[in-house]
Amino acid sequence: MVDLPPPVDALAREVAALPGVDAVALGGSRATATQRPDSDWDLGLYYRSSRRSLDPDDLRRLGHEGVVSELGEWGPIVNGGAWLTLDGTPVDILFRDLDTVERWHGQARRGRFRVLSQNGYVVGAPTYLPVGELALCQPISGALPHPRFPERLASTAPERWRGRAGVALMFAQAHAAAGDRVCCTGMLTQAVLCVAHARMAERGEWALNEKGLVHRAGLDAVQALLAGDAGLASTVAAVAAALGVEPLAAR
Repeated sequence: MVDLPPPVDALAREVAALPGVDAVALGGSRATATQRPDSDWDLGLYYRSSRRSLDPDDLRRLGHEGVVSELGEWGPIVNGGAWLTLDGTPVDILFRDLDTVERWHGQARRGRFRVLSQNGYVVGAPTYLPVGELALCQPISGALPHPRFPERLASTAPERWRGRAGVALMFAQAHAAAGDRVCCTGMLTQAVLCVAHARMAERGEWALNEKGLVHRAGLDAVQALLAGDAGLASTVAAVAAALGVEPLAAR
């Protein structure tokens, strides 16, 4: 049984009764007991577009303070939701199409995934991310699958992520040679996050977003390298060494 504060519990009951909603789940840091005192509450609203699509206007008609997006407005992975405040309690609602998530789960079981551009993500979001949400969430109402990290994905994903890191390091070298600190730092950041994803996949652990990902992957030492005052070329070399990844050589 999920223990929710009264305003969140009342909202969960309201949204569970909306047309098209199959299930409601507690997600985010509250579901994994990693929250801070000021953390908000995340509720996943699961629906099946093959049966009946969710209508955001139904959520708006509940009359709560905040913003409700259209379906797909926030991106392909985080495909919409709401930022609400109830009696001073911040609650994020995330729309999730179970048909899409289950299709991505099937791909992940075969070791396949895509990395899609997503608002708020530096390297993009892997399509197995919402599958991890299912694995770690706490259901409030309705029935939801509880997938394990696929063995095949743990085998294929690390190489792909490290390959992307090598490409990012190659471009970081080029930006360093041109004296472009912003683009060089951006490519180094991508390289670090890609290796973080690779390490998480090797351990069979879900990465739901990029917050705290560097720390979880044991790459804290790279933070100081990015914040240092060494020359750009030296920083690229130091980061590549710390990651254990060689920059891709295009020629």
